[in-house]
Amino acid sequence: MIAVTGFGIVCAIGNNADEVLCSLQQGRSGVGPMRYLESKHSHLPVGEVKLSNDEMKELLGISDSAPVSRTAMMGAIAIRQAVQDAGVALEGKRVALVSGTTVGCMDVTEQYYQEMKTNDALLSLPMNNDCGKSTHDMASMAGLNEVETCTVSTACSSALNAVILGAEMLKNDEADIVIAGGAEALTRFHLNGFNTLMILDPEPCRPFDEKRAGLNLGEGTAFLILQKDCTQAKAYISGYANRCDAFHQTASSDNGDGAFLAMRDALAMAQLDPADIQYVNAHGTGTPDNDISESRALFRIFGNQMPEVSSTKPFTGHTTSASGSIEAVISILAIQHDFTPCNLGWKNQMPEGITPTLGRSGIQLSHVLCNSFGFGGNDSALILSKSQSGSPTPQSVSAGSSSITLSRCEIHSTEELAALKEFVSPMESRRMGKLMKAAILCSCRALKAANIETPDAIITATSRGMLECSQQFLDDIIDNDEEFLKPTLFMQSTHNTLSSAIAIRTNCHGYNITYAHGDDSLDWAMRDAERLIRNGCAKTILVGCFDESTPLSNEFCQRAGKPAEPEVSAMAIVLAAPNI
Repeated sequence: MIAVTGFGIVCAIGNNADEVLCSLQQGRSGVGPMRYLESKHSHLPVGEVKLSNDEMKELLGISDSAPVSRTAMMGAIAIRQAVQDAGVALEGKRVALVSGTTVGCMDVTEQYYQEMKTNDALLSLPMNNDCGKSTHDMASMAGLNEVETCTVSTACSSALNAVILGAEMLKNDEADIVIAGGAEALTRFHLNGFNTLMILDPEPCRPFDEKRAGLNLGEGTAFLILQKDCTQAKAYISGYANRCDAFHQTASSDNGDGAFLAMRDALAMAQLDPADIQYVNAHGTGTPDNDISESRALFRIFGNQMPEVSSTKPFTGHTTSASGSIEAVISILAIQHDFTPCNLGWKNQMPEGITPTLGRSGIQLSHVLCNSFGFGGNDSALILSKSQSGSPTPQSVSAGSSSITLSRCEIHSTEELAALKEFVSPMESRRMGKLMKAAILCSCRALKAANIETPDAIITATSRGMLECSQQFLDDIIDNDEEFLKPTLFMQSTHNTLSSAIAIRTNCHGYNITYAHGDDSLDWAMRDAERLIRNGCAKTILVGCFDESTPLSNEFCQRAGKPAEPEVSAMAIVLAAPNI
């Protein structure tokens, strides 16, 4: 089994594991008024980390006055804590750092965005939500200069998917040690984004309560040290799964199909029955859609024998991409200290909803289920166990041979997008940006050529995502003073928008992941696809690589002495097991 040998955590209820544990046991929330984030919407409560950027720089020994992303600094602090907690020597080992994030370095971008347009001295700063840069920066600040790095970006399931990827890398002998988790700082970009969706609660959130009115955004980070078959463990990863709801870009399906499939598959991997789970750390955002959908999915798994369930987001706020690893650490603390965290704020029973726990001490937890769901229905589940069970992890997994390519399609100009009418109605295409059109057209052509309607898995690579939407949303925040913003721009700015849109179109409920690690994104996507096919986890996989430029991004390239980038670049490949 995969062992968690150490962890680090920084969030609204503590700057280390001991502080977080104390807050959980005392029922003390970290959600409150904004202190560090400057926004017109200061009436909205948030879960801020109780450290300024200058204090973080001091902790990390950074004397340079140059701007540094809060996301990267938090991540570096947690990584240092995790390595120290594990007491593991990294020298001479194959070490990988896998981080999950969505807005990446956006806190720096939005601060200097206007000035970057005219000041050449700022061209080295990230010009959009550069996820890969945040991972590189945190590795450097944590002193991990020789490690392999990777960035997963699947919205609010990013960090849990990073942990899942880390476990898979260890099982397949691709690393000796994986540092996996996620980090996300509060920004005006995603505060305003969630506000346009009208799902932010001006009061402390109340997950699973009949009177719930939305979520409170938070920030934070957590990283876990993962090793294979190690007996000196804080906990063990016994099962996990990622599935796609394939229903809507932001809303959950009524019956929580993706969540149900992820939990079911995680239990199957762990060789556990639902009755073996004593506690579920739910995704539990406090939004009307999520809480009823997740409740129904939980009832489909557990029936009337529901284990204790709670959402810990009233403690931390919804830390978006970092939530999966933060809540995994909270789950491990619960296992270690024999308690279940309270579902703060719950008072009124929700019709058809689960009844969350208000906290319990002295409970022996052998197996805990942790849920993490993201935009586009990217649903993941992780089972953490107190001790090893079943057979040990094999040293190497090689159930099959390499994939074969059934079809390949490429698009390199916007003129080609007129052909989209073969697959999409004019009314529908009007709502799509150029990269979305290219991704859909490319994917549909590749699948048609391969004579496949629904692939088993969808894996996407993108360096910048839907850059045009991100820039338009940034411009609107500035030009409109954080008012009258367009929710569609925010929804399409997340990196996994493309992957989830393709899943919805092809009705693919299988594995769905997006890599956003700069020029290495496609390499990671292909590596993942080959692993799935080699291990017999998928027979057909759609791999896409999608990026775009804008006039502003190419102006920046020109000023920096770099070549202009294509207006749109899309490639879709259908891979298959050799015996299909």
